[in-house]
Amino acid sequence: MNEVTLKREDLSFCDRSGNFLQSGFWGHFKASFEWEALAFSFTLAPGEEPSPLLVLRRRLAPGLSLAYVPWGPQLPGMSINEILDPEAQNRAKETLAALGAALSRELPPGCLFIRFDPPFLIDPSRSASLPAPFVASGGDIQPPNSVLIDLRPPMEEILGQMKPKWRYNARLALKKGVQIREAEAGEIGKFYELLKTTARRDGIAIHSLAYYRHLVEGASYGGSRPPIRLYLAEHGGDLLAGLVCLSWGRVGVYLYGASSDLKRNLMAPYALQVKAMEDAKASGCLDYDLFGIPPTEDEAHPMAGLYRFKTGFGGRIIRRPGSWDYPRRPLLYRLFRWAESWRALLMRMKKRRS
Repeated sequence: MNEVTLKREDLSFCDRSGNFLQSGFWGHFKASFEWEALAFSFTLAPGEEPSPLLVLRRRLAPGLSLAYVPWGPQLPGMSINEILDPEAQNRAKETLAALGAALSRELPPGCLFIRFDPPFLIDPSRSASLPAPFVASGGDIQPPNSVLIDLRPPMEEILGQMKPKWRYNARLALKKGVQIREAEAGEIGKFYELLKTTARRDGIAIHSLAYYRHLVEGASYGGSRPPIRLYLAEHGGDLLAGLVCLSWGRVGVYLYGASSDLKRNLMAPYALQVKAMEDAKASGCLDYDLFGIPPTEDEAHPMAGLYRFKTGFGGRIIRRPGSWDYPRRPLLYRLFRWAESWRALLMRMKKRRS
């Protein structure tokens, strides 16, 4: 393989990316929350059309930082929603190694490592592997496993592929008078109250209200901004559930969901998902990504309920390689990994106690 050629670009160049996590919009958004967004174009061979690459850099301590490539790089002609054959996977891994070396020359000496979340799909029954010098990270940033709903069939057929109970619950919610509506961005505070309730109930971490507000309002970005929808489910004056999703290219993505402790028997989250799928389909999306499930159906997993909920909507389970690190300062990197592992252990212990 020829050496990767990198060139610095404006953030808007990344808006031509095939996934939202590599977009200039996402870089601009993350730059408001302690990340530096760096946009590049890269080529793998002379005369090739340049491809976009978004790199996020974050300060760890004075003079020290990490770099992160979310769902990148996306190789020319590569779909992020199709499993690559072994030969294509090997080419992708070679590109990752070459890109790690090229990025190392562009980043300051104090950047300890580059964390990649490769976007390509792998066989869900197989474990991921990347060649040296890559090291499997201490924890995944983006969820490697997800459920992808094909939106190309008629909606009745999509509903028919769901588990009968899921289809029944979605219809029950509407029959019992649950009102589903697309809310204004200014109502994000209502969603955030639901999110706080969900975090307490399920023992999960959430961002600040400012984070979600900035996402749905998308203020001050001059490039391509994806449609971001906020849905709320209400009944008899009570707010029962909410959902935030976006569309990028031909994929609708379920980003965040939350629900109240009230009237859970009305099954509002099921009707919300169906509404989001209907609107994504109507807007031209070909797939709906439920964006994250545990790796297997394991009742002992703290998020086992999430696995059951999302897989009940049908679709296919997909898997990406997860997060892999390209170390640049090996000794300091090992110290960071030690601290990261302890932090993850403490968070798991806290979740079990909640």
